[in-house]
Amino acid sequence: VPSVMDRPDEARRVKVQKDLRGLQSALKMYRLDNFRYPVQAQGLNALVNKPSDAGNWKGPYVEMLPQDPWGNPYRYAIPGHYGRAFDVYSYGADNREGGEGPDEDIGSWELK
Repeated sequence: VPSVMDRPDEARRVKVQKDLRGLQSALKMYRLDNFRYPVQAQGLNALVNKPSDAGNWKGPYVEMLPQDPWGNPYRYAIPGHYGRAFDVYSYGADNREGGEGPDEDIGSWELK
């Protein structure tokens, strides 16, 4: 317990990475069923609630959308940054783009 208590920022980053992996997998399943990823306007909500134009929807792809460790919803961008099809990310502790340390953005572009 003491080693985790000394590293709360690291534990939050690990939680975000775990959530991002799960959301990435759900988005890929959505694409397999619907032949495309949700559009920006549908966002991650398309993983939980069937969009009107998703005739092949076999969800929900996640039971509920997780929040980041700071209580904010994860963000979704399509197309993604860095040439990716999409990105899922958190703005960090300050819930604003950019930042350093605990305020740093954490996104699917970091995952291996």
